[in-house]
Amino acid sequence: MSLIDKIIAWYSAHMNYASITALMAVESSFIPFPSEVVIPPAAFVAGQPESVLCVTGNYPLDVLFIILFGTLGAMIGAIINYGLSVWLGRLIIYKFADSKLGHMCLLSSEKLERAEAYFREKGNISTFVGRFIPGIRQLISIPAGLSRMHFGAFLWWTFLGAFIWNCVLALLGYVAAGQMSLIKEYSHELSVAILLLLGAAVLFYAVKYLIALAKRK
Repeated sequence: MSLIDKIIAWYSAHMNYASITALMAVESSFIPFPSEVVIPPAAFVAGQPESVLCVTGNYPLDVLFIILFGTLGAMIGAIINYGLSVWLGRLIIYKFADSKLGHMCLLSSEKLERAEAYFREKGNISTFVGRFIPGIRQLISIPAGLSRMHFGAFLWWTFLGAFIWNCVLALLGYVAAGQMSLIKEYSHELSVAILLLLGAAVLFYAVKYLIALAKRK
């Protein structure tokens, strides 16, 4: 049994708001851990009539609180990445990424360079959009810290992206009825769909603004 499998087994026996927050904090930090094994199973359990928290008390899980505590955990992990990047600086962060421990965390200087390039291209909003992109999701807080992005803006975009992504995962938990293979298969497709919808919304309001501006002239 792999370490991930052991964590999943432990989580299944200790599923509560504290464990959701903790695992989502790990998922959002530089430690590789899939959010698909945290939020969807909890949302599925919350939808069952017999849903109870066996560890911290006999009261039901609620989907809204699952999303909120999952988002809190994601923000904690992102803040850790941001703070370490500000404190340690680019040189040490890149050296760690290329170290044996860094490789164990699935990090590399190439992955960090891609994340930094994405951050430079998209700007501050990348901390929001990056939450929907596999391979960028866990790392986008690092270039934000290295560039010393305004902390208030960083918190806002991180919260918004994490909240929406957790809503998607919770929906998957209901639709896929706890089937992890389906959840993993369609989480990527939903990420793409969300990005397309966001792009369409931005384009719509940009065109609307330009039309209104032309009418004023």
